Amino acid sequence: MDGQLIAASEEERFTRKKHDSSFPAHAINFCLKSGGITSDDLDYVVFYEKPMVKFERILQTTLSTFPQSWKVFRESMVTWFDEKLWVKSKLQTGIGIPTNKILFVEHHLSHAASAMFCSPHTEAAVLTIDGVGEWTTASLGYATATWNSQGKNHISLDHELRFPHSVGLLYSAFTAFLGFRVNNGEYKVMGMAPYGQPRYVDDIYKVVNVDSEGGITLNMEYFSFHHSTEHTFSPKFNELFGPTREAEGEFFTITTHPKKDHPQWNEAKAKENQKYADIAASIQVVTEEILLKMAAAAQKKTGSKNLVLAGGVALNSAANGRIMRESPFENVYIQPAAGDAGGAIGAALYAYHVILGKPRKFVMEHAYWGSEYPESDMMTAIKKSGLPYQRFDDDDKLLDRAVDTILKQKVISWYRGRAEWGPRALGHRSIIADPRSDEIKEIVNTKIKFREPFRPFAPVVTEEDAADYFTSPNLKTQYPPRYMLMVSPIAADKQDKIKAVCHMGTGRLQTVREEWNSGYYNLIKKFGQATGVPVLLNTSYNLRGEPIVTTPQEAMNTFTASDIDQLVMGPFLVTKPDGFVAKGSHLSADQVD
Repeated sequence: MDGQLIAASEEERFTRKKHDSSFPAHAINFCLKSGGITSDDLDYVVFYEKPMVKFERILQTTLSTFPQSWKVFRESMVTWFDEKLWVKSKLQTGIGIPTNKILFVEHHLSHAASAMFCSPHTEAAVLTIDGVGEWTTASLGYATATWNSQGKNHISLDHELRFPHSVGLLYSAFTAFLGFRVNNGEYKVMGMAPYGQPRYVDDIYKVVNVDSEGGITLNMEYFSFHHSTEHTFSPKFNELFGPTREAEGEFFTITTHPKKDHPQWNEAKAKENQKYADIAASIQVVTEEILLKMAAAAQKKTGSKNLVLAGGVALNSAANGRIMRESPFENVYIQPAAGDAGGAIGAALYAYHVILGKPRKFVMEHAYWGSEYPESDMMTAIKKSGLPYQRFDDDDKLLDRAVDTILKQKVISWYRGRAEWGPRALGHRSIIADPRSDEIKEIVNTKIKFREPFRPFAPVVTEEDAADYFTSPNLKTQYPPRYMLMVSPIAADKQDKIKAVCHMGTGRLQTVREEWNSGYYNLIKKFGQATGVPVLLNTSYNLRGEPIVTTPQEAMNTFTASDIDQLVMGPFLVTKPDGFVAKGSHLSADQVD
């Protein structure tokens, strides 16, 4: 609204369908309601892609690989003629706005704007990296932004990679090979990688050629995503790397279980899993090397000291940490909703600042732009559950109770304020525990999240204490740490103090400042005063396979379906009586997912 972000959310938070790609009617209604407006008050609606250009790419690609691509062609034509070609009319009818108020911005230009116009910078080098937009898979350029009418808002993307040569699609091929769902499990590859050694880097460089500036060329003999609806890589890929890992199979190695204490321990299986971990480590290293080369090229071409990043690959927090530590840039800003969700704000800000030429008024200092519910809704959900609860008028006393619970090696869920926008839980929709022992990590993974044991948890730390625990420089002044968008080495003398969030010597940290989230900040401070460790374990408030909770009722459902011990919901503290049996505690991970 007039250059200020008012609200942002993804459709999945309302429909409870993870990665819901349907028309975002609920999210649109939420945003309009948050702004106190109707569709009649909108000047423009801006879409983050040019559908006809994308359709051209799909047609050209499928026809050039026919007859191998006949299934892709058939399914694409059904989807596009049924829905995607008619984006303008869907926006017109779904929102209720005339077509002359509907604008389209290229996909990677939207990514670029989402980072540049949310950053604090007046000029910056720009990198956007994802799977694919219309044709572009990565872009490099330069942007300027002004806070008054004297300067010029401008984004120029002068260099690009084009489909099928894509860092995002390369990483996704290995995601599928390692047994995870494409566009959903890439972060699991990143979590598996620290348990391996990059022994297969040379083999990966057989399937991708990388130049000195990070430009890549895929050897398409190893891939099939351009002509298959079912497979991202070809049999030749398996000839090089071996058989595909069983989907969502048990994962244990001598690295994850040095005492060989996994209930299904088997030497042959552990050895097989170690190879998969080594392949994960290898693709992670190659990806980091590509991004570092891209960053170096961006600095050389632009001469800027600032870098802004967006696109799905910008959610690779391990690579981001290396860019912050090793690239020539002094400042790095990454859009918190770096994937396609962030394209929405990018498209809107591009139209406002570049097309309309309006000066800037906004910096995205936090990610709390989602939905919030009144105490009356919380009370309704709590009373429906029948669980005991207490209301606190003194927030300090509520925080003391929460800290006491955590100190007893119990787990709390934290539901306060507006939901986070983007994939990270940043202290408004979180599960929180004591980071000091390995045992709590197993409890949260197996009894609450029902997820793979190799997945790491995030350490959350007060901004002023971050440098004592993490060795990356300038954590107080950089933006990615506050959004949980970077991995940092943990100081050697602190690793034993925060075992549950130490992932092979590193952590995907979140820094917190009191002005962003006072309750969350003071919870960490109180825990630090009690233990000498101003760090907590944080993970998203959801069960495996579900979106993060949205409504108070969903918060209660997840609370009662898991072994979370207490729920802090606004001013309320909800507990469980002795002998309470969680509704979902009997489910296996496969059933929950």
